[in-house]
Amino acid sequence: MSITSLAIPLFTISSPANAAGTALTLEISGGALSISAPATADLGIATANSAGSEISTQIGEITVTDNRAAAAGSGWIASAISTALTPTAGPALAASLIAYTVGTVAETGTVTCTNNDPTNLIGVSPVVTATGITGSNSATWNPTLTVTIPGSYVAGTYTGSITHSVL
Repeated sequence: MSITSLAIPLFTISSPANAAGTALTLEISGGALSISAPATADLGIATANSAGSEISTQIGEITVTDNRAAAAGSGWIASAISTALTPTAGPALAASLIAYTVGTVAETGTVTCTNNDPTNLIGVSPVVTATGITGSNSATWNPTLTVTIPGSYVAGTYTGSITHSVL
């Protein structure tokens, strides 16, 4: 006697007689493009002499945060401008005597940053240009300001401000 096995399906899966599809939509909104900078910076003490002098100092970290979630190929430009450095008495040190060197830029996300290193801060001057962006990104640098002090300037405390912006 032989035993034969027979498979009997317990249930059958079939397509429903009526089906309806639903189109799905998801929107991802972009965030903000922003820049942060230190509230204050001490440029140090320079010694006056008849030949003139220079002082160079890092001013602290500048950070651009780009949460716009931009499509490939977009970018941004960070800029800086300085006022004159004004003493309590005597002539001011013009913004034309202040140079800006970006230094190393730490990048996160998909972004390529180029340093522009303006030789003066008379007008709004590009300091870092970001290209090749896809999605959110950020960049941080600690710039060095170099102030050229002509020999004719008097001793004293000089104050001014530098403004960073990003577009």
